[in-house]
Amino acid sequence: MKKLFHKFISLFKPHWCLAVLVAVYGYFFMRPVMLRAFDYVPSAISTFSSWKDTLSVVGLLEIPQFVLGFGLILMAFGLLLRARVAWAFSLLLLLVTGTLSFLAPQGSLGLFFYAVILSLLLIVYWRRFDHASLAAGGLFALVSFASLLLYAVFGSLYLGGEFAPPILDMPTAFYFSVVSMSTVGFGDIVPHTATARLFTVSVIVMGITVFATSISAIIGPVIGGNLKRLVKGRISHVMRKNHFIIAGATPLALSVYLGLKQRGDALTVIVPPNVSHEYPPDTDLIIGDPSSAKVLIEAGAAKAKFILALRDDDAENAFIVLAAKEVANANTKTISVVNASKHLQKIKRVQPDMVFSLQLLGSELLVRTLSGEPIDDKLITELFFGNTSSVTDAEKG
Repeated sequence: MKKLFHKFISLFKPHWCLAVLVAVYGYFFMRPVMLRAFDYVPSAISTFSSWKDTLSVVGLLEIPQFVLGFGLILMAFGLLLRARVAWAFSLLLLLVTGTLSFLAPQGSLGLFFYAVILSLLLIVYWRRFDHASLAAGGLFALVSFASLLLYAVFGSLYLGGEFAPPILDMPTAFYFSVVSMSTVGFGDIVPHTATARLFTVSVIVMGITVFATSISAIIGPVIGGNLKRLVKGRISHVMRKNHFIIAGATPLALSVYLGLKQRGDALTVIVPPNVSHEYPPDTDLIIGDPSSAKVLIEAGAAKAKFILALRDDDAENAFIVLAAKEVANANTKTISVVNASKHLQKIKRVQPDMVFSLQLLGSELLVRTLSGEPIDDKLITELFFGNTSSVTDAEKG
C-alpha cells in the first residue's frame, strides 16, 4: 500500500500541479465578469441599441479583468510544457491580478492570498521551468496578440462616438484596432476627445511592445539554441586535451564513461549517426563515424591520453584503431574490446596498445573454477587483456 501511495504521489509533478492551480485561479479571477455577461446576454440580444450601452453593463475596465484571467488559463498550457516564458508571464499576471484583487473596491482577499501563495510556489520551483521552446514562444505570442486585440476592439466600440467618423460596428472596430496596433495609421479614423486619444496611444504602445516581445519569444529559442550549440562546440574543442575518447554507445561504453567521469577525467564520446545512446545531456558528444580520421581529429585525438574502441562490431573496432594510429600522437594509447573471442587475433593484427576480451575472461574463469584450477591477479589481468600465454603455460605445467 505504501509503495502504491508513493507511486500515486510521484504522478503529480510540480509543474503539472502549478499549471492546474494557475488555470483555476484564472477562471475564478474572470468568473464575475463572465457571470454578469451571461446574465445580460439574452436581454442584450433582444434590446440592442449601441455597443456602448451593451459594454456599459459589464464596464470597460472589467474587460481587462476577463483578458487577464483568460491569459492565465492559456499560460497554464505553457507551464505544462515547462516553458520559461510561460513561467515569467504567469508570475507577472499573478502579481497584476493579485494587486487588483487587493485594491479593487469589491476585490476578494481570498484571491489575493491565492495569488501570493501561487507566486511563491512558482518562485520556489523556478528551476522546473527551464525550456525555451518554439511552441511556448508561439503560445506567448498568441495570448499577447489576442489579449491586446480584445482590448482594442471592445475599447473602440465603447468609445465609438468619440471618433470621427464614429466606430459603430465590429468590422470597423477590428479594422481600427489592427491599424493602430501595427502603427500603420491611415488617418481615416481620428480620435477627437482626450479619452479616445489616450486609448489610441495605449493601443499603439502596447502593440509595439507585443509585436517586439512576440518576435523575440519565437525567434529567441531558435537563435539561442543554435548559438548555445556553437559556443559549446568551440569550448569543448578548445578544452579537449589529456582526455579519453570513447567510441561507441554500448552498455560497456556507457559504464566506462560513468566510471571515468566519477573519477574526474575529461571525456569525449563519439556516437555513430542513427545510433541511440543513453549518455547524459552534458556529455561532450560528437555524432559521426568514429573510424573517420576527420571525426577523430575533431574529438582531439592528437591530444588524447586514450582512445577506446568499444563498439559491438569487432571489424568497426579494428578500423577505429587504424584511424586512431594515423591521427594520434605517440603518447596516445589505443584500446579495443573484442566481442567474439574468435576475432582476438585479427584485432591484434592492427596492433592496438591494449586488447581486452570479456568473453574470453568469463569463459576461462568459469572453466578454471569448475576444474578447481588456481586463479590469481596475474592470470585475471592476462585473461582480461586477451593474453592467453598464461593459460597455455598453466596447461603445460
